[in-house]
Amino acid sequence: MSQTVENPTLKETVATDTELKEWLVNYVGQNLDPHNESGEVTVEMIVETVSKEFPEFLLAVAEENWVRGYYQAMIDVEEGTKAIREAVHNRGRPQQTDNTRTDTTSKSEPE
Repeated sequence: MSQTVENPTLKETVATDTELKEWLVNYVGQNLDPHNESGEVTVEMIVETVSKEFPEFLLAVAEENWVRGYYQAMIDVEEGTKAIREAVHNRGRPQQTDNTRTDTTSKSEPE
């Protein structure tokens, strides 16, 4: 059975707190549902409109996101492999304690 994960951000109503957002919300609202009296436009509605009218923009964002995610995954695999190798190498050896810390607790306060 396949489960679909929904992104809650897509259902959020977009606030018109910048000039660009105001223009985009008005544009999307008028094109998708000109009779919508509430005037609410969600992130999902904007993505839908931009994907139809400016797909190369969304493609560029998606590609960049994919590349960054893939790169981060490779770094995570490297670090995980390094940690596993270190753990295997140190298996059975007594743990070394870090004696370089400075004790900041006072044993007795002068009166």
